[in-house]
Amino acid sequence: MAFFKKMNLDDSSDKKSEKKESKDREKIKVLIIGSGPAGYTAGIYASRANLSPVLYQGMEAGGQLTTTTEVENFPGYPQGVTGPLMMEDLKAQAERFGTDIRFGEITSVDFSKKPYILTVDEEDEIEAETVIIATGATAKYLGLESEQRLRGGGVSACATCDGFFFKNKVVAVVGGGDSAIEEAEYLASLTKKVYMIVRKPFFRASKVMQTRALSNPKIEVLFKHTTKEVLGEHNVTGVLLTKNIGTETEEDVTIKVDGFFLGIGHTPNSGIFKSYIDTDETGFIKTIGKSSKTNIEGIFACGDVQDSIYKQAITAAGSGCMAALDTEKYLASL
Repeated sequence: MAFFKKMNLDDSSDKKSEKKESKDREKIKVLIIGSGPAGYTAGIYASRANLSPVLYQGMEAGGQLTTTTEVENFPGYPQGVTGPLMMEDLKAQAERFGTDIRFGEITSVDFSKKPYILTVDEEDEIEAETVIIATGATAKYLGLESEQRLRGGGVSACATCDGFFFKNKVVAVVGGGDSAIEEAEYLASLTKKVYMIVRKPFFRASKVMQTRALSNPKIEVLFKHTTKEVLGEHNVTGVLLTKNIGTETEEDVTIKVDGFFLGIGHTPNSGIFKSYIDTDETGFIKTIGKSSKTNIEGIFACGDVQDSIYKQAITAAGSGCMAALDTEKYLASL
C-alpha cells in the first residue's frame, strides 16, 4: 500500500509541476515565425493594429534576400538596394511600430490544442494565441564549394530577381524540369544565349515546356552533362561540366558563361509544422482560398513557405500584410 500511495503523491507532484511550468511560460498574442519580407511586413501591420506581435528571426535573419547583392524590382527603391540593406529597412520599420524582434529559432511546435505551445532553441516554451508562419523556402543548390563561394557573384537561384544584370550576356541554367525551363525562357528574353545543363538524356518537364525550350533559338540544351565546378575567382566566368559521366566516352567540357542559375526547385521550411498543418506534396503550406488561413484556427501562413508559384519579395510582403489582417480579424471575432 505504501508503494501505491507514494506513486500517487509523485503523480500529484508531476501535475503541480506541469501547472507551474504552464504558468511560467511567456504568453504571446501574435507570434510571427520568420524574418523575411513576409515576416517583417506581418510585424508592421500587426504592430499598427496594437496586437503586440513577437517575431523570432530564425537561423537566417532577413531570409534569402540577405544573400542577394542588388534588388532592383522592389517598389520604393528607384536606384535599387542591396538585399541586406532592404531587410534592415523592413526590420527597422517593424521595430518602429513596436514589433518585438528576437534572436532565436522555433524548433518544435504543439498545435494540438489552444493555447499553442512552441519551443525556442530547443529550450524555452512559449504559449501563443495566434501564429503567423513566415519561414520561407530554401533554394536547392548542387552542393559545390565554388557555387556557394560565387553566390552574389553570378550564381543565383532566381532568374526574375537577377536576370536583368545579365542583359546581352551568356548564362547557364541547371535543371530539367518545368521550373528550369521557365527560368531559361525568362533569361532568353534578356540574354544573348542560355545553356541548359541537363544531367539526364531527357527533360523531366511537361511536353509543352520541352517544346518551348527546344524551339527557342537562344537556348542550347546540353543533355547528359553534369556540373563539376563553377569557374571564376570573384565572378562567374564559366562552368566545368562532365559529359556522359560513367561511360567510356566520359569527358570534361568547359563552357564560358557570365551567370549560373539554379533551376532545381525550392524546399519550403515547413518541416516542424507538418504534423499539424496541411501541405502539398512538396511541403508548401496550403492556405484556404485567397486568405492566409491554414487548416488550424488561429494559425496563418505567408511568404514563400506557402507560395510555390511567384516566390518574389514583393508577393511575400503582400502576403505578410494579408496574414496580419487575417490575424487581426480572427482575434476581433473571439
